[in-house]
Amino acid sequence: MFFDEIPKLKIGEHEARIPMVLGGMAVGISLSRLASAMAIEGGIGVIAATGIGLYEPDFVWNNAESNMRALRKQIRQAREKTSEILGVNIMVAVSDFDNLVRTSVEEGADVLFMGAGLPLKMTDAITMDQLRYGKTKMAPIVSSGRATRIIFEYWKRNFNHIPDAVVVEGPLAGGHLGFKVHQIDDENYRLEKLLPDVIEVVDKYRQEFGKHIPVIAAGGIYSGEDMYKIMKQGIDGVQMASRFIATHECDASLAFKEAVVKCKKEDIMIIESPVGMPGRAIKNKFLENMKAGEMVPFYCPWKCLKGCEYEESPFCIALALTNAEKGNFDLGFAFWELMHIRWIKLFQ
Repeated sequence: MFFDEIPKLKIGEHEARIPMVLGGMAVGISLSRLASAMAIEGGIGVIAATGIGLYEPDFVWNNAESNMRALRKQIRQAREKTSEILGVNIMVAVSDFDNLVRTSVEEGADVLFMGAGLPLKMTDAITMDQLRYGKTKMAPIVSSGRATRIIFEYWKRNFNHIPDAVVVEGPLAGGHLGFKVHQIDDENYRLEKLLPDVIEVVDKYRQEFGKHIPVIAAGGIYSGEDMYKIMKQGIDGVQMASRFIATHECDASLAFKEAVVKCKKEDIMIIESPVGMPGRAIKNKFLENMKAGEMVPFYCPWKCLKGCEYEESPFCIALALTNAEKGNFDLGFAFWELMHIRWIKLFQ
């Protein structure tokens, strides 16, 4: 068996018997139900913290507090179901990043996966002792060896400490992408081409600190065959997300699941997010209207993303993703990964 032939995924003292991480799917998609299911099966279950308070009654006018409250609830609900490895995914770009990191650590999350930006000033959110010696391990999500080097060198210089794991996300991933538009289809930026540079950087710090730092590959990994091939490049595990949306355990609404089940390869499009990053999503009328220059007027009570120029944005991405999660695709859209094999119709 494949899983008998490869080492377990070890991040600090946490050891997953299956080298697989659930990718964080924010705004209500990967919450306690899906995260605990992944953990129970032997992988690392992950709760996505961004927009997690969307069902709290005070979310609109008390965004930061509702997100922290909801995150505590979700972590505790997952813990009621399993004592296996549970992580939290937090976007560095969100305005309440520090609050969400602090809450995750207080609630005993095993791993923090941090993407959509470089997690540098971590001690604004937690203490130095928590960073160095705490139960919660830190895993930045990167898209290049250069980004990896910047993070590790900053942590080394300022904290005398380095991250506990690294996730390398390629351009076939769903959601926000850490690439310029012209790089997304460039063969030189495929995940397989990115991994050697990251591994080389990580190896340097492994030796310097005498510490095992697993490298985890993400983006376009869909099947056991994909997993086998990519792990032969010398990585320690994989991250998969979109693959699990159509499962019964996923926290998304049935309408959202049906939308991704019906999706075909030609339905995928690249959009420009209000935060200035490209993103991969399922084409629909809402996105076509945005592409044609239409605007959806909205009021922003919190500015949930640091880099969002909401005064000039044609739509609110938080509202659009919330609408989609609830099944209202007239006013929203779903992020999605680019799969290169046939989708299995789980609802048939």
